[in-house]
Amino acid sequence: MSTAREAKPHLTRPHVLALLREMLRIRRFEERCAELYQQEKIRGFLHLYIGEEAVAVGVMQALLPEDAVVATYREHGQALARGVAMNPLMAEMYGKQEGCSRGRGGSMHVFDAATRFYGGNAIVGGGLPLAVGLALADRMQNRANVTACFFGEGAAAEGEFHESMNLAALWRLPVLFVCENNLYAMGTALAISESETDIRAKAQCYRVPSAVVDGMDVVAVEAAARAAVAAIRAGEGPQFLECRTYRFRAHSMFDAQLYRSKEEVERWKERCPIAQLSAWGRSVGLVHDADIAAMEAEIATEVQASVDFAEAGSWEPLSDLARDVTTPREAA
Repeated sequence: MSTAREAKPHLTRPHVLALLREMLRIRRFEERCAELYQQEKIRGFLHLYIGEEAVAVGVMQALLPEDAVVATYREHGQALARGVAMNPLMAEMYGKQEGCSRGRGGSMHVFDAATRFYGGNAIVGGGLPLAVGLALADRMQNRANVTACFFGEGAAAEGEFHESMNLAALWRLPVLFVCENNLYAMGTALAISESETDIRAKAQCYRVPSAVVDGMDVVAVEAAARAAVAAIRAGEGPQFLECRTYRFRAHSMFDAQLYRSKEEVERWKERCPIAQLSAWGRSVGLVHDADIAAMEAEIATEVQASVDFAEAGSWEPLSDLARDVTTPREAA
């Protein structure tokens, strides 16, 4: 498994602080979303990214603004790390028309054309063929872009996973496949649902170069992502990262978590990506207590501003409900 042992000595203080700040932004945003859900301000389904922040933040360091990102339904973290502004993201959670998807997507379907963030896709595995299509479009139009596709290990049991791996490898498409392996998919341990639990091996069957990385270590994820993206840009075709991570909260707000013990969750919390980077940064003098305090204050202000923005937002009028909807007759 790839770790950050070699990369850490070369980190600068500004970069360490930037990584820490991005993970903290995601954590505090998600914690506030959980509170708002309990207050029935956010409705529908809600899948939190708490514990997995290192994957999104680490991978995004390797991408350029013109690259594309495809995510699954646990995508708030990827959206924030990609650069989707917090105000329209929170408004989307509320279902307000000031949201980045005009309130029509909600938690599971975040979209932002300005940052080339293509979902939020609620169907398990549904983002993989979309990523292949985006990469093919870039290739056909001679654009030197990369498409990063995030998905959980549960998607590896879906047909779309295998079809997408096959086509991406056959056509040598510029796709970075990022599997966020949090061990339980929706609520079933990997060993119970899969005869082959090595997700990397599944990608290797299609001759896609693959690596396993500690998904609780943001520096390890960044190093692995940079290496994979460099290979893609060099014309070596798709690359696959299996990031072994863990969600500290339930699969969704409706999940009783009967499939795992509280003791297991607490053991994983000891590997919290934010706590790990913060502790290491303090130990080598790159992070100070004042830095953390300043970040927390700034992020608290930003999160509250996003809530205020969403609260002040407006519902889409009834007259607009058919907007962007094409009837069969119009399509003909």
